[in-house]
Formats: sequence, structure tokens, C-alpha cells
Amino acid sequence: MVDRSLPLGPYAAVFAPLPAEGRAEAVTRRLGEAIALGLLPDGCMLPHEGDLADRFGVATVTVREALGALREADLIVTRRGRGGGSFVRSPADGGRAAMLARLAHLGLGDLRDLADHYTAISGRCAYLAAERADEDDLTRLHRLAAQRAAPDEPGGIPRLEGNFHLELAAVAQSARLTREEMALQRQAGPLLWLAHAEAGGAAATTAAHERIASAVAGGDPGTARARAEDHVSELFDSVRTLHRHARGSRTRRTP
Repeated sequence: MVDRSLPLGPYAAVFAPLPAEGRAEAVTRRLGEAIALGLLPDGCMLPHEGDLADRFGVATVTVREALGALREADLIVTRRGRGGGSFVRSPADGGRAAMLARLAHLGLGDLRDLADHYTAISGRCAYLAAERADEDDLTRLHRLAAQRAAPDEPGGIPRLEGNFHLELAAVAQSARLTREEMALQRQAGPLLWLAHAEAGGAAATTAAHERIASAVAGGDPGTARARAEDHVSELFDSVRTLHRHARGSRTRRTP
């Protein structure tokens, strides 16, 4: 039997503990956004209820209620019996509707703060990676940088972006920076990546990753940081364009 369970490494940010007020709605929102925005790939099996409850820091009955809401929203399908579980069902639009809905509720100042924070974290990760990477680190980083998403894979760009940035943080060998990267991915990552892909930036993203990886391999911390910061700026430029569209659409719908 093929094991389709989810390897949590690249997706660990999705399953980080919830805030103290976390209830079924918070679990539903966290998982629903991750699915709708493509961070969790189509067809993957979610951790079992008890494991999810432990990771989120909530009761099992809370997770069960959240999974029921996700089934009603057609974002997961649950299969019983041997090899059963809850499996991700990605939306047909690749998460665009979810992305625009989130952007419509964000102010420009919120986006600016996110851009400043993410630029600082990514730049520092790249700087330290260039100082600390060994040959195995560089092999993994170059392999991820060269990967391209399949045209028919809606969540491919978010998955590749997320994996690359997490690997860059890991190569920096800083536990705190890695946790910051995971938190930022959970908060804003898919918005950045899907917006950039929609703006035609998929090829540019691959090229940016390869430039970052090359600077890290060359042991040039300053250049690595600059290239990482430039990449994050490009991502946020795409988000700002869609943000104007989302806010404009929301304003036109308001009576």
C-alpha cells in the first residue's frame, strides 16, 4: 500500500500550536487557508485527529468539529477503513478566491509591515547560510532552487517556494530564524507566492532561487542577503498589485 501520509517537514508551519483562544473555528481557518492557498498539496493525508489535537493544543472533539466544517466546504474528503483518513481536496481555482478574500481585509500598512519583516528574516537567513553552508547543504539548496512546478499543479508554486525558504533558514543553522520563517509562511507565505505566480512570476522565482543559491555557494554573505531581499521585494510587489484589485472589488460590492 502506498503511504500518502503527509511528511510534516515542509508543512510544519501549518501545524504549529494555535493561540490560547484556539477553537474549532481557528483550526478550520488555519487548515482551510493552507488547503485553499495550496500550502497543503492536493491528495495528501492530514495527520490523524489525535495528532492534530496535540499539535494545535486543542481537544480532539475540537479537531473533529473543524474537520467536519472542512468536509462541508469540500476542502477535505474522509475515507474510512484500512488506509483511511482525511485527504486534502484543493479548490479548482488554485486558491485565488481565498487569496483575494484575505487581501481584501488587509490594510496597506499591514502589507508594508509584513514586507519589512519578511525581508529582514530572509536576508539574514541568506547571509548566515553563505557563512555556514557545507557541501550537503548546498546540494539540497541547489536542487530545490532548480525545481519547477508542473503547469497542472495549482499548489506547486507555494510548495516549491515554501520548501526553498525553509531550507534556506535551515542552512542558516539558526533555530530562531527557522521558527520566524515558519511563522511568516503561515501568516503570509501563500499570499506572496500565489500572487507572484498569477503575475507571471513563476519563471522569475526559479531564477531568483538559483541566484540566491549561487551566492550562498560562493560564500558571499552580502550578495546572498541582497538577492534574498530583492526576491522578497518582488513577491510583495505582486501582492500589492492584487491587493489594490481585491480592495477595489470589495469597495464596489459594498452598498
